[in-house]
Amino acid sequence: MLELSINEPDELVKVAHALSSHTRLNIIKLLLNHNNINVNEIGEKLQIPMSTAGVNVRVLEEAGLIQTEILPASRGAMKVCKRNFDDVRFILNPIAGYKNKDQSYEIEMPIGHFFDFEVYPTCGMANSDAMLIIEDDPSTFFFPECRTAEIIWFRQGWIEYRFPKAIPQKHHLKSIEFSLEICSEAPNFKNDWPSDITIWINNVEIGNWTSPGDFGDHRGKNNPAWWEDSSTQYGLLKTFRVDNHRSTVDNEKISDVILKDLQLSSFPYISLKVGVKPDAVNKGGINIFGRGFGDHKQDIIMKIHYDTIADK
Repeated sequence: MLELSINEPDELVKVAHALSSHTRLNIIKLLLNHNNINVNEIGEKLQIPMSTAGVNVRVLEEAGLIQTEILPASRGAMKVCKRNFDDVRFILNPIAGYKNKDQSYEIEMPIGHFFDFEVYPTCGMANSDAMLIIEDDPSTFFFPECRTAEIIWFRQGWIEYRFPKAIPQKHHLKSIEFSLEICSEAPNFKNDWPSDITIWINNVEIGNWTSPGDFGDHRGKNNPAWWEDSSTQYGLLKTFRVDNHRSTVDNEKISDVILKDLQLSSFPYISLKVGVKPDAVNKGGINIFGRGFGDHKQDIIMKIHYDTIADK
C-alpha cells in the first residue's frame, strides 16, 4: 500500500494528479487484470491513440504508481507496464509531528562482494577496465580482484551474497525485496534464449523467474567503451519480494513462501542466492549486472519495509 500524508504535499499532489484522470484510472484498472501489458495493448483495449496511452503511462510512472521496462519485441522493442500498489491511502489530517509509520532499510551490495558460489562454465566476470579472470575457470572466482566485478556470468550453479541485518528491535516486518539487473547467458548474445533463474533467501527457495533471453539488440547504457558489441549488453531490472502473504517478482506471484518461512531472526545476516538449478527446464545461464554495465546504474539493492511498534 502507498501511504501519503498532507505533510508530504509534493508527493501527495503528484499522486493525486496522476489519479485525477479517467484515462489513467482506466489504465490502472486494466493493469489490475492484465499485469505485464505493453503500451500498444493499452491503447487497443481502451480504444485510445497509442500516443495518448504513452503520455498517461508516463504520468503514472512518474508518480510511482506503475513501473515500466523496455523488452525486446519482434520489431524493435516494447514498453511493458506493471502496477506497483494495490491500495493508495491519503492522510489529510495534519497531525503535528506525523511521520509515516511505514519505515524502510535499504542497502546496495556490489555484485563482486559475493560470499560463496558454485558455478559451472561458461563463466566469467569483468569490471569497467578489463576482464578479471580466466574465462570458463570457476576456480578463478576466488581471486581477490573479483570484488571489483561489475558483470558476472555463469551457465549453471549459484552465487550467494550476505547482507547486514540492521533493523530496529521494536518493529513489525512487512516485506523484504531484492532488486537486480539480470538476464540469460548465451554465447555472445541471443535475445531468444530462455533461462529459469531461481532466487533463495536464507536458503529458502522463493521461486523462479524465466528470463526470455540474453540481450544484445542495443548497447548497454553503462557499458565501458572496451566492451564488445557482440557480447551481452543489458538485462532486465527485476524485483523479488516476500511479504506476509506471498512471494512475487515485479508484483506477480511466484510462490506461497512468506516472511516467517525465512526465519530471519535466526541469522545475523540475510542471505541472497541467485542461480540456475541443474534440473531447470531452461538451463540458459545468468548474467548479473553491476553499476558499470547494463541499462540500470545499480548493484543489488535489498530493501526491508517495516512498521515501528510504539512504546506503550
